[in-house]
Amino acid sequence: MGFKSSQRIAAIENLKENDFDVVIIGAGITGAGIALQTAASGLRTAIIDMQDFAEGTSSRSTKLVHGGIRYLKTFDVDVVADTVSERARVQHVAPHIPRPAHMLMPLYDDAEATFTPMSAEIAMEIYDKLAEVPADSPFVHRLLSAEEARDYLPMLDHKGLVGLAIYLDYQNNDARLTIENIKQAVHDGAVAVSHLKATAVVADGDGKKISVEDTFTKELFDIKGKVVINAAGPWHDTITKIADEETKDTIRPTKGVHLVINQDRLPVPNTVYFDSGFHDGRMIFVIPRANKTYFGTTDTDYTGDYLHPKVEQVDVDYLLATINNHFPKAHITIDDVQASWAGLRPLIGGAGDYNGNTTKKTASDESLHELGANIDKYFNNEIERQEIDDQLKQLTSGDKSASSVSRGFQIKVENGIVNVSGGKLTDYRLMASETLTALTEIFADKFATDITPVDSTTYPVSGGHFDFQNVDAELEKYAEMLEEYDVNEVKAKEIANLYGSNTPQIIEYIKTGVSAPKLSVAETSMLHYAIDKEFVLRPIDYFLRRTNYLLFKSEDLDRLETPVINEMAKILDWSDETKQAMTEEYTRLRDEAQLRALKKETE
Repeated sequence: MGFKSSQRIAAIENLKENDFDVVIIGAGITGAGIALQTAASGLRTAIIDMQDFAEGTSSRSTKLVHGGIRYLKTFDVDVVADTVSERARVQHVAPHIPRPAHMLMPLYDDAEATFTPMSAEIAMEIYDKLAEVPADSPFVHRLLSAEEARDYLPMLDHKGLVGLAIYLDYQNNDARLTIENIKQAVHDGAVAVSHLKATAVVADGDGKKISVEDTFTKELFDIKGKVVINAAGPWHDTITKIADEETKDTIRPTKGVHLVINQDRLPVPNTVYFDSGFHDGRMIFVIPRANKTYFGTTDTDYTGDYLHPKVEQVDVDYLLATINNHFPKAHITIDDVQASWAGLRPLIGGAGDYNGNTTKKTASDESLHELGANIDKYFNNEIERQEIDDQLKQLTSGDKSASSVSRGFQIKVENGIVNVSGGKLTDYRLMASETLTALTEIFADKFATDITPVDSTTYPVSGGHFDFQNVDAELEKYAEMLEEYDVNEVKAKEIANLYGSNTPQIIEYIKTGVSAPKLSVAETSMLHYAIDKEFVLRPIDYFLRRTNYLLFKSEDLDRLETPVINEMAKILDWSDETKQAMTEEYTRLRDEAQLRALKKETE
């Protein structure tokens, strides 16, 4: 079955009529990654979500595949080692999505600062070794002096500035990564349907029966599967409750907010990463992207509506104060904000932070230097890993575990349900792989079935089927192919970067020459592809999660909104009432993203 929006009814019939090996509840990046691996491993896979794919947490991140260098300061070497290893694997399987970039970390003469120049230099050396950054790489770390830092970032606050650390990190498109995983899973036989809400999970012979509600039609029906996977992110505890499990609440959601402005209001050459300046333990990112600059995040505990977290005035005030303190010449106000988003991180409950660090520790420059020297010896095969672990134990006065808990996620099997909780986007493939390991044991023990897990470290997502070692050259080839069909250079590069090895499918649409009213052939082709192949059902799906126009190309919205909605209504055969409802929903969500109500309150 193709992945076409108009085939949703057929997909639902498939869910009703067939039994599945695995039913995944939650189609964010974790569920999507699991679906890719289970389908590729030959398991009959169904994946559902009560919203659009990636509509929850997985389209609301900082949009980085982040290395977490600051955890070296607290001796969480396992966290950083896992993270940079996973980052490399994600870039391997989805080469058109995570892209390498420099991370800039200003260093200040502040007793509360995360790093001094010396500790930053040592941490970056360790980080480059863990990430296997070649010495001749353009992304090998550098440490600039205070004077060089002022020249490099002239808008930055220079008071107390003692240096600038520069090292490798990766920018990401979170929603695209999610949808490309799901598309690959569907290509391999999975059935994926959005807007199906699980309402109950009960025993059904040796397996499970999942009762669901179609949130569009209100139809109720059941899906049968041998094993259920709870990958519901912030809704993890909701699923354990409807499954009547003994598992206690595990999720402590925190809200993160990001604001988008024009790049000329805050021009930075690369991502800038710094302490908030309020001594609250938060780190702030300032990231250039597509002629915009966005910044965040807030990380505050959240108890509101999980379905619809909003950007509030207190969030805006905090971020603007932080940005204007660090860039005193910028004078950014709420009127500069063109777009925003708020998302929930599904942290595992209790103390600790998003990367699993649960103990407040202090590392001196000397102890970091000693750790770095031993890691050098380890990479030179002069000592065993145990010596590093023993040193870490001594430094932290306790055990340093490499368990999944220390990495910020948990996988627990209870009564035929695999509960996957916590985690971060960078670890999605690893979480899926460990989930597949648990499934392999379940199927062997309970169903006498052997599973041969796919090697997910080399299995590409949809759009990632090209040479990951020559990404720029490969994407340039796709862009040149588009230009042969009269797509201008800028649009050609945009399409190639969005769709990777699926670009030839876009070209097939372009070849037809079909142009919707007030849309170019290329724009029409992108929209038709999104409807046919990417399960777009609503205007907000297209403008926000498939193209990011709402966030990073807001200047095009006035021209595109009405033609796109008209074409969607035509292709999807909407009634007048449906078209009006879809338009109203999109307008409301667009206005919220653009903070129109908050801006009126400040007039």
